[in-house]
Amino acid sequence: MRETERRFRPEIQGLRALACVLVVVYHVWLGRISGGVDAFFLISGFLVTGQLYRAAARGKIEYRPMWGRMIKRLFPAALTVLLLIVAVSMVLLPQNRWFQTIKEVVASALYLENWQLAADSTDYFAQHDSASVVQHFWSLSIQGQFYVVWPLLVGLVLLIAKKAGRNVRPMLLGVLGAVFAVSLAYSVWLTAVDQPLAYFDSLTRVWEFALGGLLALLLDRVPVPRPARVVFGWAGVAGLVSCGLVLQVGAVFPGYLALWPTLSAALVILAGDTAFSGGADRFLGSRPLKYLGDLSYALYLWHWPVLVFYLVARDREEVGLRGGAVIIALAFVLAVLTHHLVEKPIRVSAIGVKNRWGAYRFGVATLAAVLAATGAWQWVSVSQAENYAIAVDDPDHPGALAHTEGFTYWGAADAALVPSFVAVSEDWAGIDPARCGMSPRNDGLEVCTSQTSGHPARRIVVAGDSHAGQFLGALLPVAEKKNWEVTSILRGGCPFSTDSDAVPGDQSCVDWNTAVVDEIVTTRPDAVLTIGTRDVKPGVEERVPAGYIAQWRKVDEAGVPVLAVRDNPRFGQSPSACVESRGAEAPECATPRYDLYAAEPPYAALPDLPPNVRFLDFSDYFCTAEVCPPVIGNVLVYLDDNHVSGTYMSTMSAIAEKAITEALGWADDHVEEPPPGG
Repeated sequence: MRETERRFRPEIQGLRALACVLVVVYHVWLGRISGGVDAFFLISGFLVTGQLYRAAARGKIEYRPMWGRMIKRLFPAALTVLLLIVAVSMVLLPQNRWFQTIKEVVASALYLENWQLAADSTDYFAQHDSASVVQHFWSLSIQGQFYVVWPLLVGLVLLIAKKAGRNVRPMLLGVLGAVFAVSLAYSVWLTAVDQPLAYFDSLTRVWEFALGGLLALLLDRVPVPRPARVVFGWAGVAGLVSCGLVLQVGAVFPGYLALWPTLSAALVILAGDTAFSGGADRFLGSRPLKYLGDLSYALYLWHWPVLVFYLVARDREEVGLRGGAVIIALAFVLAVLTHHLVEKPIRVSAIGVKNRWGAYRFGVATLAAVLAATGAWQWVSVSQAENYAIAVDDPDHPGALAHTEGFTYWGAADAALVPSFVAVSEDWAGIDPARCGMSPRNDGLEVCTSQTSGHPARRIVVAGDSHAGQFLGALLPVAEKKNWEVTSILRGGCPFSTDSDAVPGDQSCVDWNTAVVDEIVTTRPDAVLTIGTRDVKPGVEERVPAGYIAQWRKVDEAGVPVLAVRDNPRFGQSPSACVESRGAEAPECATPRYDLYAAEPPYAALPDLPPNVRFLDFSDYFCTAEVCPPVIGNVLVYLDDNHVSGTYMSTMSAIAEKAITEALGWADDHVEEPPPGG
């Protein structure tokens, strides 16, 4: 097997280079994903399994030196790039992206970035973040986990084979075959159920490594005629190049479609050295491709942060042909410098040679440097984010009160905007998580209930998606003052409806809504607050979905009033990020009101609405008569491109109190008029 692998190594080096070039070109110039990462996984499975099998055939796998070599090979370049990313991010990145980037840099340094992104893929709130500078570390994280787990798996097979007096090869083939089948089946299932989560889940990718391992074990047992190997080589190259052009990889992978790039890479390896002048191996084994293969790791590390920093520095959403060429050229130069000044010197150094634990100490030291730099950045971020909360009657930051009739501003003319740009992306309103738990009546419902003093005067349920949840910022101050009990039953991306309006066909959302209605019917609150319209965004007409009305009718049968709030605007960019880069008065940071709201709300002309519904329209507190600005009363209105900041919502508490009590006729509740200013 050693001779077989050595014979194929030049082509594998070229294959690695080709996969890397495809990843870079597709990312930078086409804004797509190529499938080259899947080829990387197969190559890693092929090489590592071959090395482990040879060690197992000798009767012993030496873990300490093996992992020490891995640390010397992977850590220097990766952690160097992360250190420089931290430094450049503090200068170039908008502050509203700092916290998310800090979190992902730490995850990347610990080889857990894929799980961080997997968690964010199921966290609706996190989906609105701009692409992270270290997002590409998801694949490196999976590979790092593979390098730890795979040797342990092979070692376990070796141990069992020794005890059973069996040959390790057939046992290893059986285990890898089972791993391949189970992981592929899981990948197909999870991709169909939750593709964003499946994309980053390590277990949906294990079969790609296993396929490479099976190829390593069977390669010298499968004779392939030279003409077939010539065809295999070029077919594999063509498959790798075309995959990203034909498939929307980011939206449909991994699943069974990931067989396309992995089998293409397998064909190239099967082709091997054809000894034919027209074979793909002549191209892949050429000196430029082999050198590019040496650079592939560093090039992959650099291309993504260079792309993101370029877009931030140029204030663009995409690159053109010339800009893409500049990005690729700069990434290549950085890769050359990293390879020759960092990777090679450390790899051939005496680190870990004389001292058995030297490589591990080196790894801990370099990792500590990245974590220390990230910790310092976190400290700076937190210090800038602290103390942005404002009092309801803060004269410098009236927020929504600035849009009340008769308001007179009397605060400081140069008052700073709140919340800070560092904190705004995390400025979500909500009930104390300590008061949240699963409903004893309905599985899958997370129910959070505010604290009251004795028996609550009123009980209100806030139900639906994150747009309903953001009104907790206005409602909770009222509840504390009037001893109301506020209960939230929320699910991101799932409005209170009988249909799945945000994600068509999401049956889990429909089932969740059914459980929410059952909970409301059982608990019989005094009112339910939810969102009453959707699609308040440019180019789309605001509407009241039929599923909303059907859901309100179900609540009406239980005799519970519904407060249906007209939705807030949605934009193509984050208004707060625009303010940070261009200023609060920049015209491009505001949107004309007529592009968002019609003069009459869509429910005004609807016939046969359930009698329990009361509509609340707060559009005048998000917009003037002409525009919907990013800043009102010295408060940043939005935390991303469509959610209202908790700070701004808190300035609407008196406004919301008056609107709710009047709509529900709660005459026994004392209502304070919103203060007009001073």
